[in-house]
Amino acid sequence: MEKFITKAARLNGPYDIELIDRELICGEDDVIVKNHLIGICGSDKNFYRGFMPPKTAEFRQDPKFPFLLGHESGGTVVAVGSKISQYKVGDEVIAFGWNNNYAEYFSSKEFQLQPVPEGIDLDIASLGEPIACAMYSGMNSGVQLGDYVVVMGAGFAGQIIAQCAKHKGAYKVIVVDVLDGKLELAKNLGCDVTINSTKEDVASIVNELTNGRGADVVVEAAGTEESFNTATEIIKHNGKFVFYSWVTKPITLNISRWHDDGLEFINTCLVHHTWQERYVWTPEVFKPIAQGLINVRSLITNEFKLEDIKAGFDLADKDDSAIKIVFRP
Repeated sequence: MEKFITKAARLNGPYDIELIDRELICGEDDVIVKNHLIGICGSDKNFYRGFMPPKTAEFRQDPKFPFLLGHESGGTVVAVGSKISQYKVGDEVIAFGWNNNYAEYFSSKEFQLQPVPEGIDLDIASLGEPIACAMYSGMNSGVQLGDYVVVMGAGFAGQIIAQCAKHKGAYKVIVVDVLDGKLELAKNLGCDVTINSTKEDVASIVNELTNGRGADVVVEAAGTEESFNTATEIIKHNGKFVFYSWVTKPITLNISRWHDDGLEFINTCLVHHTWQERYVWTPEVFKPIAQGLINVRSLITNEFKLEDIKAGFDLADKDDSAIKIVFRP
């Protein structure tokens, strides 16, 4: 069995992250991948700040400290076990598993990987998991020609979903955030209206734009109690509420409208569906990116070397205007 020594991130407690040496052994059903690029997910920032969610099927380790952090990455296969049939050494792959991916190398099971789609380079493919999740959400949000669409949150996912909504024929795409820089980027990437919720009343503006009817589709991609309740308030009767955010702590919701106005709820979290669904959908959602319809590169705002992981996470914690921070091993 082949062995690899890798530098890998360990989160010892809130705000305490370091690189440690780990030995990876390629067992009979393992795939070892040499990382090309790794991204910080919003959930990673929560973990870094000490907000650990309850254990779900997504975790192969207990969500408690010390925690072997990381899942957004991609790279090249360097070793495969005897039972591996789908991958060989030299294949380029996207990671879809929580396998301590802030590392030079990571070990994965076959079903936690995805072949890099045709026409996608490794810089983009290494962010394949968050890109695929956001693209799947945008493409399956129920947006129709002529719709008023509100995207709550102008982070990495929100920016991609807003672009998708525009390409799907939305009449007006409205992006809501608390940071002017993110809203300016959303405008540059094609959205029609931006609202800074710390300075303007979201409900009043949406009400005025829609002649009192409300938005046809609202995508919640901010992950806060305030965002969920604003989304609930601004949807039209029988409108579509699209879930994207992962909220890791209990919040208080005004769900009376959910019932009384017959809202339709759409869960678009591709990574939380079965791996078989993901395997079918990922090549499809990358086609618009290969065609140049969706701008992802503008969302990569900061790059660090893996050895500077502390500096990267410090920036992620202190500067919410950084949309996607990446590390190169």
